[in-house]
Amino acid sequence: MTRKEQKEERRKAILMTALNLFVEQGYYETKITDIAAAVQMSTGLMFHYFESKEELLVELVKMGAAGTKSATPPGEVPPDIYLTGFLKQLFAYANEQPWVFNMFVLMGQARRNGMPEEARNIARSVSSIEEFAELIKAGQEMGIFREGDALAMSRCFWSTVQGNMEEMAMNRAMKAPDPEWIVAMLRK
Repeated sequence: MTRKEQKEERRKAILMTALNLFVEQGYYETKITDIAAAVQMSTGLMFHYFESKEELLVELVKMGAAGTKSATPPGEVPPDIYLTGFLKQLFAYANEQPWVFNMFVLMGQARRNGMPEEARNIARSVSSIEEFAELIKAGQEMGIFREGDALAMSRCFWSTVQGNMEEMAMNRAMKAPDPEWIVAMLRK
């Protein structure tokens, strides 16, 4: 492995460790020394990779934002089939990559008042709620989904997903719900 690859591996380890600690202990309760100790490096070396704890948070939120932007619904697949498949893939990927559960928790936390402004702004700049509301409207027009405020229905859908992801982050033994149960909330 080259030095560049080693440095990138170390950087990823720092990010994943910070993600875990921010979720387990809270952003403000986690000290940069906690992260350095968990990665088994000196605090001084840690600052070689990230200038501050806030920079670490911002980098993590950028990763979460990039993941959120990848959830763009296609137009060709019926909305209920798309949502069911989307949730199956999301839950399966999160089970393979448990950090995804923590990312959902962190992104939820980053949107709240009191978090560093740059991270908060990035977290609030991405939302699949509006895009999925359009998908729900399409499903309503096709007679697949119940009538109602599509934006509110999308919020309920995403709140359910967020809540389940947070529960699975805290309880790794918890199994993901059947995606059909979540999509059934929308169906007629």
